[in-house]
Amino acid sequence: MHAVFIPYGKRSEVELMLRDMEAQKHLLKMSKGKEEQKIWIQSQIRTLPLGAVEYIFPKEDMDMVLTTLNFGRKDRYELGKAKMLLLRKLFNCRKIPKFNKDKKYLWITENVSIIPIGIRDDTDLIEPYEAYKGWTHEAI
Repeated sequence: MHAVFIPYGKRSEVELMLRDMEAQKHLLKMSKGKEEQKIWIQSQIRTLPLGAVEYIFPKEDMDMVLTTLNFGRKDRYELGKAKMLLLRKLFNCRKIPKFNKDKKYLWITENVSIIPIGIRDDTDLIEPYEAYKGWTHEAI
């Protein structure tokens, strides 16, 4: 899963938040037939054009990530519908779905504002390499 947003604020505060996000570990669910297991993975951050950032994480953690980034707030800088549609098309995102807001991560986000753009889903992948050969998981 990918969360695309534009962070703004004091540069050092934005970088601190991005470092916290990048240091976050997530459990990635894998399956092989009826067997299931979870392995720890590190999240990823990509820098996109126009100052946008893409945070990559397993889909099971979507609620916590979107809550921590305040994707549900309405009292923020608005771009307008046309610009938002253009950005979603540019970054190949879809609208932010409803999500559960009861848990969040301990990232330092107090002095950073975020313009949420959208999310993107990953496909499933069958692992081709030795240690997890044949296991199916989200293609992060």
